[in-house]
Amino acid sequence: MTKIEGVCREVIEKSESVAIATTGPDGPHLAACWTRNVLALGLKDDEILIPAWRYEQTGENLRRDPRIELLFVARDVPHSDGKGQGCTVAGTGELQTTGPIAERVKMVFPWSRGVLVVKVRSVKTHLP
Repeated sequence: MTKIEGVCREVIEKSESVAIATTGPDGPHLAACWTRNVLALGLKDDEILIPAWRYEQTGENLRRDPRIELLFVARDVPHSDGKGQGCTVAGTGELQTTGPIAERVKMVFPWSRGVLVVKVRSVKTHLP
């Protein structure tokens, strides 16, 4: 099981936003969220919860193809030649608008219609 740890955990905790990439019938689709909203839900080792405001296209794409990638970047995380590091989290995603996880997220973020649940398959940094 892949875990979010070390440098990738630090990048996530220090990033401002997360880019969310899925694939649809017309190609790639991007969405985003503030990382502070992700962290407010608790960062697990193998799962990331993202409050979903709309994400209609993201949800449609994930029903066809559950693969998802998240990109986090943080300017203050060091790498071998200086500062600034990125981390990609790849896995499978599902947009849930009902159920216990979705209801918990709606309590924290009343504006959300549910939660994007990402099961982590791999994590990698971008710079050595």
